[in-house]
Amino acid sequence: MIDSPVLVLNQSYEPLNLCRTRRAIVLVFRGKAEVLENNRGELHSANRVFQIPSVIRLVYMVSRPRHQKKLSRSEVFNRDQYTCQYCGRQTKELTLDHVIPRRRGGKHAWDNVVSACIPCNRHKGGRTPDEARMRLLHQPHPPRNDGFYIPYHLLNNHGEWQKYLPSLN
Repeated sequence: MIDSPVLVLNQSYEPLNLCRTRRAIVLVFRGKAEVLENNRGELHSANRVFQIPSVIRLVYMVSRPRHQKKLSRSEVFNRDQYTCQYCGRQTKELTLDHVIPRRRGGKHAWDNVVSACIPCNRHKGGRTPDEARMRLLHQPHPPRNDGFYIPYHLLNNHGEWQKYLPSLN
């Protein structure tokens, strides 16, 4: 329980990062943060009882520079929420697919790369989606540059974080 992730929000309720429960309790104890969500119970020390937080908010503002995300397999899979963009199947066994194949002039860019399951990628082959008679569920786009992202598997386990996060699309 002490190593489980806690969502850390800026003073303006903007997501900043994830930290461990131990760090979150220290921030709250020192008066640097406040608990917004507590659904995990309590932690007992020798002379105190601490709420085990799920979401905390800093009492001061932190400014961070924003960097453009690099195009990588994991970033594409996160953007597409580990979902095949042709059949809609959610799986960890995904491949990258170029909507317009590279051999036909398609670029290796955010707006031309999607997640595809192995059978869909094999069926599409070196054709465009129209030629293969396949429809994209969502048009590819660069990810949001909000400076923060949560690994998709953690979002499924922490539904209480949803109201503090910007929409994923």
